[in-house]
Amino acid sequence: MAKTVAIGVQDYAKLIEENNFYVDKTGFIREWWESGDAVTLITRPRRFGKTLNMSMLDYFFSNRYENRGDLFEGFDIFKEEKYRRLQGTFPVIFLTFAGVKAGNYEDAVTGIKKQIFRIVSDFDYLKTSSVITEEEKNAFKKLNEEMSDVDAEYSLNLLSRLLNKYYEKKVLIFLDEYDTPLQEAYIGDYWDEMTSFIRSLFNNTFKTNPSMERAVMTGITRVSKESIFSDLNNINVITTTSDEYATAFGFTENEVFAAMDAQGIPEEEKENVKFWYDGFTFGKVTDIYNPWSVTLYLDTGVYDTHWANTSSNGLAGKLIREGDRRVKTEFEKLLNGECIEARIDEQIIFDQLLKNKNAIWSLLLASGYLKVERIIREHTNDEPVYALRLTNFEVKRMFSKMISGWFEENDDFSDFIKAMLKGDEDEMNYYMNDVALNTFSYFDAGGRASGKKEPERFYHGFVLGLMVDKAKDYTVKSNRESGFGRYDVVMDPKDLNAPAVIMEFKVFNERKGEKNLEDTAENALKQIEEKRYDADLLQKGIPKENILKYGFAFEGEQCLIKKG
Repeated sequence: MAKTVAIGVQDYAKLIEENNFYVDKTGFIREWWESGDAVTLITRPRRFGKTLNMSMLDYFFSNRYENRGDLFEGFDIFKEEKYRRLQGTFPVIFLTFAGVKAGNYEDAVTGIKKQIFRIVSDFDYLKTSSVITEEEKNAFKKLNEEMSDVDAEYSLNLLSRLLNKYYEKKVLIFLDEYDTPLQEAYIGDYWDEMTSFIRSLFNNTFKTNPSMERAVMTGITRVSKESIFSDLNNINVITTTSDEYATAFGFTENEVFAAMDAQGIPEEEKENVKFWYDGFTFGKVTDIYNPWSVTLYLDTGVYDTHWANTSSNGLAGKLIREGDRRVKTEFEKLLNGECIEARIDEQIIFDQLLKNKNAIWSLLLASGYLKVERIIREHTNDEPVYALRLTNFEVKRMFSKMISGWFEENDDFSDFIKAMLKGDEDEMNYYMNDVALNTFSYFDAGGRASGKKEPERFYHGFVLGLMVDKAKDYTVKSNRESGFGRYDVVMDPKDLNAPAVIMEFKVFNERKGEKNLEDTAENALKQIEEKRYDADLLQKGIPKENILKYGFAFEGEQCLIKKG
């Protein structure tokens, strides 16, 4: 029988009490409890059920819900008597940093203090307890929205101690979205201040805290040990490549198809759902589905980039747009459905994202935009090497929309493409210099003291724009082998009667005897002919007269195009 699909409900009790659609993930409780780990950090992409699972842990363990075993009746965890007895038996501190998003350090720390005070307020009865000393009560009363940074750093340690004393039982601590303030700090350029505060808070909460029994943290990324976890040696970090908790977050294929059957969705739609939303891999478990998009589909019957639309993808876009040629070249391969090879360090070092060529792939893997296709080298002296691919069609479509957005305000780009496919050299040159200038500027990461314009910044940004703009009608290839050499860009039409395009890019070089941009463009055309860059297109059956050849010549911000 079909159930109501409630969208965005992250409170476990509300979901169960209202008998809404729910995939049983209570086995996560058993797996975590039996691990015995003191502190567990689990990283998963956003909207993968982290908050709902943390809410579930709270309702299961917290003594505030000691008489709420009904919330787990009929589910996997209540099949064993020992877990039925365990329910509702611990003091629990459960807080989230999900809403801590600020442009500066002061506002971010204020946001964290508000979250702490919200939790502290739930335990106001400690202020009147006879087992709490006056000194402890006075310290507890300082934990308000105006508390000092130092008081905030020690706050959860103090609360743990008082709860332990009151209940004569150590506490469980659940912290959801621990890394949100850190990602915001990187974007807002207050990284050092924030990591110093978080490091002290975590050290006091999770290490030097004898009143803590065990803890769970969730987030999207594993921030480097050096940044905030340098003092924690009692933490088990679970990333997307770990085998532990592989099916606890996200939906397995069996769970998705069973839900579709229960909702009365036709059998033939299963392949479409798989195409759009399958593709995540956690540990050795493949065919994990994005739960947010699946839930939206079950509710609306509409295929869309549901998951991708739930949050800003600004950091991913910034890293791709401002990355060097290697980043853009690799991303071209990903958009073409190919794999890339990368060393993956799952400890994200944010200040290395624009310096370390592999750091971006580590972040995109942790964020769910990439999946591990296969392990190339698992045990090396360096990080493991993986073959990576875009996760699924939804992710590819998200990036295509993002790249289209980079160019949609530039009418000259669209006009230039139309002129190129018509073979109109004059119109191409009319639009080209504005296109090049805008593209140089937009794909410039800044910080180059010389102010030198790099043609490859235009070239690789231009190629990404072509790949997205003409994806329906063309396969756009960049820097590939053909004939006796390498071309820069080929637009290979899916319709053999449509025009094909070969573009060779060169920078004016006086040392090669070039007197002006005309010479440079002619040399580019000469290379197209000598290296037989049209070999693959001709072999495919495209008539020679349908192959348009262009030589691009650059000097600074100036560009000249010659048609062959």
